[in-house]
Amino acid sequence: MLQLDGVCKRFGDKLVADRLSLQLAEGEVLALLGPSGGGKSTLLKMIAGLEPVDSGRMLFAGQDLAAVPVEQRGFALMFQDFALFPHLDVLGNVCFGLRERGLARAAAQQQARTCLQQLGLAGMETRKVWTLSGGEQQRVALARALVTAPRLLLLDEPFSSLDADLRRQLQLEFRQQLQRQRMPAMLVTHDREEAFALADRVAVLKDGRIVQCASPAQLLAAPATPWLARFIGYENVLEEGVVPEQALCLGADQPLAQVQRIIQLADGVRVTVASMDGELTLTLSARELARYGANLQVGGTLAVGIDRNAMLRYAAAAAGAAA
Repeated sequence: MLQLDGVCKRFGDKLVADRLSLQLAEGEVLALLGPSGGGKSTLLKMIAGLEPVDSGRMLFAGQDLAAVPVEQRGFALMFQDFALFPHLDVLGNVCFGLRERGLARAAAQQQARTCLQQLGLAGMETRKVWTLSGGEQQRVALARALVTAPRLLLLDEPFSSLDADLRRQLQLEFRQQLQRQRMPAMLVTHDREEAFALADRVAVLKDGRIVQCASPAQLLAAPATPWLARFIGYENVLEEGVVPEQALCLGADQPLAQVQRIIQLADGVRVTVASMDGELTLTLSARELARYGANLQVGGTLAVGIDRNAMLRYAAAAAGAAA
C-alpha cells in the first residue's frame, strides 16, 4: 500500500534519511522506533507531505505522492501535543475534518457523535477541549483523526505526555480501533514497549537508516546488531550474540568472574560480573544466594560460564533491508 524507495533527506550537513526503503501493507501498523534525532518524525512528515523529499520515491496504492498535494493525500497526522482547536468544543474539533471535506453539518455531527461514543466520550460534545484531562484530549484527537476514515494514519508520539497506566489503557483502545477499521497506520515512538504493544512490525532507525525491520517477536529473537540488542533492552550483549539468563551457567566447573556490582531485590540479588567474555548480569534467587553466603561480595569471585547453544544470534539481514 505505502512504498518508500531510496528516500533521502538532508538538513544542512545532517542526513536524516539515508536511502530509506520501506513498505506498509493494507491494515498493518508499523512503528518507527529509535533514539531522538534518528529521522523518525521527519520521515512521517515527508509521507504526510509537510516536508519535501530530496530524492527517492514515495508511492501509495501505486501512485507517486510527489504529485499529490497534502490536502489530497487523504492521510491523517496526529501529533504528540494533540493540536486541538481551543476555540472549538469537543464536537467541533471532531467535526472539523469532515466539514472541510464538504460534508453537511448534520451528517458531520452524526458521524462525530458515533466516533466519540466508540471512544468513551459520549456526553462530552459541548465541553471545551482545554477543560479535559490529558487522556480525554488524547481521545478527542484520536476521534478527529479516525472520523474522516483516512487512507493512512500517521502518529508522532501521541501517548508520550500521558502517565504510564493511562498510556497502556489508551494504547489498547487505539489498537482495537485500528483493528476494527482495518486502517493502516505508522507510529513514531522512542518507547520500545509501546512499539512492541501496538505494531505488527517495527522499523528501528538510527542516523537516518533502518537497522532492522521485523515483527516484535523476530526482533527479540534475533536482533540484527549488538547496538540494536542493547537498544531494545537486552543485557549481556556480546559481539557474537546475546546471552539470555538461561544461557548463564553456575557451578564449580565454570570459569571465575569478578563481582562488580550487587543490587538487592525482594527475593534475591542482581549480580554483575566481569568475565572473560565481558560484563555479564544475572539474577540469584534467595535460595541460590544462601549457597554463596558471605563469599558473594563486590571484589569477590563467582563461577559463571555461558552455554553457547542457548545464545541469541544476530540476524543476518543487511542494514536498511525491509521485510
